Order: sequence, then C-alpha cells, then structure tokens
Amino acid sequence: MSLTVDYYLAPHSPWTYLGHDRFVRMARQAGATVRLKPVDLGQVFPVSGGLPLPQRAPQRQAYRLVELRRFSEHLQRPLNLQPRHFPVPIEPAARLILAVDAHDGSAAALGLTGAILTAVWVQERNVSDEGVLDALLSECGLPAQRLAQSREAAIGDRYQACTREAIDAGVFGAPSYVVDGEIFWGQDRLDFLARRLGLPA
Repeated sequence: MSLTVDYYLAPHSPWTYLGHDRFVRMARQAGATVRLKPVDLGQVFPVSGGLPLPQRAPQRQAYRLVELRRFSEHLQRPLNLQPRHFPVPIEPAARLILAVDAHDGSAAALGLTGAILTAVWVQERNVSDEGVLDALLSECGLPAQRLAQSREAAIGDRYQACTREAIDAGVFGAPSYVVDGEIFWGQDRLDFLARRLGLPA
C-alpha cells in the first residue's frame, strides 16, 4: 500500500531547495502520494518558538551560512548564500503553487515549486514579482491564467488552511515531511524518510 506524504514547505527556504529534487525522486520511486502544503512561517514560528532570520542571534545567522555552504557542496547543488532577492514576500509564490496543484495536479505543482526555489537560490530572481512568476509558469509549460487564479479567495483560504494544518500537526519549520503523523524535519532527514517509505536510505 502506498503512503501519503504531507509536504510542508516554504517556497523561499534554502533548506527546502536543497532537499526538493531528492524528495521528489524519492516519492516517485516509492509510489507515494504527495500533498503539497506551502505554509506561512510568519504564523508558524510564533507558536513554535522559532524566529525569523533577521531576529536570530548573530552566531546563529553566521552558522546558518556555514551549514548552507557545507550542504551545497556535499550535495553538489549550486546555491547563492545571500541571494539578491531574499527575503521577499512569499505569499504570491505559495498561492501560485496551490493554484497549479488545484488545476494541474501535484506533479505539475512539484515542478513549479522546484522552479521557484531555483529562481531564488540559483538565478537570483524576485519571486514576489508577478512578471517573474508569469515567466516561471511559461518555463514550466503551465497556463498563464494560473497567476490570476492564484489571487482567488479560495486559494488564499487554502494557503491559510495549510498553515493551520502545519501548526496542528506540530510542524515548526520547513521543509517538513509528515507520514501518518510522523514528522521528518529538514532535508537532512530525508534518509530517515526514505526508510519510512520502504526505500534503501
């Protein structure tokens, strides 16, 4: 029996970027169903003890850059440690992912998610800009009307619902992968998720 993974993500998270392609391959190999759940970390952090990056202690901010460089090199994934357009408001990108998921399915939404993450961390594009999001839709072969649909109230409601579901599930950061209530937090826990999905780590 195939498993379902609730994929709680932030479309501007470097850790989500570093793990995204590996997770997608893993889910496909395991035949797992993926439910994409972009979340507003601005709502998750206050109830889980987290802090937005600018409010973290200087030591933590400095070590974050060290770890990002280490993982980028280890995984052989290109990554600009301090991209030009980070942080930016991320709700437009999150809502676009949900609109594509609703109209085109999870595989298309996962592809768009990867493109958005790459746009931030490799290409240094501003994913809060509608022109950039429109271009990303085109590059992914997706209909341009998804951008207008992402502004619909139902998509905004879904974004808020995903955030509430994350909080209710005990999620406190992104990416988090949840299988039958078991949380795997961070791209560095993908080996454990692989075992949970019945794959060799």
